[in-house]
Amino acid sequence: MPSQSKEQRGTVERVMHEFKEGELRTGRGKGPKVKNRKQAIAIALHESGSTNQESPAKNKANLARTKSKERKGQTAEAEKEGKRAQDRTVAKGASRGRSGGRSSQAAGPTKAELYERARRRGIEGRSKMSKAQLQRALSH
Repeated sequence: MPSQSKEQRGTVERVMHEFKEGELRTGRGKGPKVKNRKQAIAIALHESGSTNQESPAKNKANLARTKSKERKGQTAEAEKEGKRAQDRTVAKGASRGRSGGRSSQAAGPTKAELYERARRRGIEGRSKMSKAQLQRALSH
């Protein structure tokens, strides 16, 4: 097996930790718990993009998908510890009341509201813009 990058080693460690704690599941986290160590190793290598069973392009895509999942807090470990994206916003000071996580007007308009304004003004390329890009386009 070729040497792994630091990111790949970290992913393998996380997956094996999930296996050890009994949290690792098959089928994108929806299936039964993994009880076989060899299967856990196969899942770890697949998620880290260092398996010899797939092409380098597929391995790269797998690692990118896994890193995205880790950033969003969608791993079994993060969900168990409550490290979801919603929890991080609460920790930063956003109030979570009946408004669905948004304070009255402190956060500003939503992306949907900005998109609607851009549609009414006929701004080109609005469907591919982020919230920040929509705000910039509307301010001009």
